[in-house]
Amino acid sequence: MSVIENSKLTVVGAGAVGSSVAYAALIRGSARHVALYDIAAEKTEAEVLDLAHGAQFTGSSDIIGGADISVAAGSHVVVITAGAKQRPGQTRIELAGVNAGILKSMMPQLLEVAPDAIYVIVTNPCDVLTVLAQEATGLPSQRIFASGTVLDTSRLRWKIAQRAGVSIASVHAYIVGEHGDTEFPLWSHAMIGTVPILDWQPLDGQPKFTADELNQIAVDVRDAAYKVIQGKGATNYAIGLSSTRIVEAILKDEHTVMPVSPVLQDFHGVSDVALSVPSVVSSIGAAPIRETSLSEGELALFRHSADALREVADSLR
Repeated sequence: MSVIENSKLTVVGAGAVGSSVAYAALIRGSARHVALYDIAAEKTEAEVLDLAHGAQFTGSSDIIGGADISVAAGSHVVVITAGAKQRPGQTRIELAGVNAGILKSMMPQLLEVAPDAIYVIVTNPCDVLTVLAQEATGLPSQRIFASGTVLDTSRLRWKIAQRAGVSIASVHAYIVGEHGDTEFPLWSHAMIGTVPILDWQPLDGQPKFTADELNQIAVDVRDAAYKVIQGKGATNYAIGLSSTRIVEAILKDEHTVMPVSPVLQDFHGVSDVALSVPSVVSSIGAAPIRETSLSEGELALFRHSADALREVADSLR
């Protein structure tokens, strides 16, 4: 494995999500150097100062930042969170037009100062923006991908673990497809320990899972962000943690399997669309696991998700 020494992470966007990514990266020690970039100079300076004032308590990582894109120079990973935030009741796809324009103008500037970086797109709708950014930059798909359903998968495993009476680490299940309204769980692969989910007997004497219950869990996971946004205006802590976990897999060359969202080529017949699928994340980026099997129903859902996102991407070209 090729662990990146003296690693540098740049977070683009100093809003609720970007500052949470930077905060999580510092307290987890995800990278040796963390930079925060945003065109809002005063806000960025304030966030950097607030983070730097806690440097005594975060180990060896340091933090810089500002409104000059040169702060991203030499980055190994760039996490992009900049863009208009999702409003209560607004779908991720409705954000597409504004955020596509922001990303298209920013990517050439970032590539100029960080030409060798791996780019992780968190800004929503992250799947559509990844396709547009990959086309605009010409970067290989393994080097530019969305955070995808890594967070959604964490939400799914949390809910299953609560119901099953086990630790989250003992739940093996994935959300795939769009990071949004057409996402779905791969129930055909869902396991608790070594036991298929429908066969699991909860340790507290509760009844086994049913297909109807699993369907409701999928809906709850899909709509979880809307509930958080309705209550506090943004989702930030969990996406900060999940994004830094992706960063760590890259910088530490972990070859960890995560459901990130690169632009796919002939993945179960789907091409030129970014969708989350189990992928090996390492120092070279994200490589979809082509051997991932889907049931007939899951394949139909996957293609539906692809069609929905392709339509949005086409409308923005």
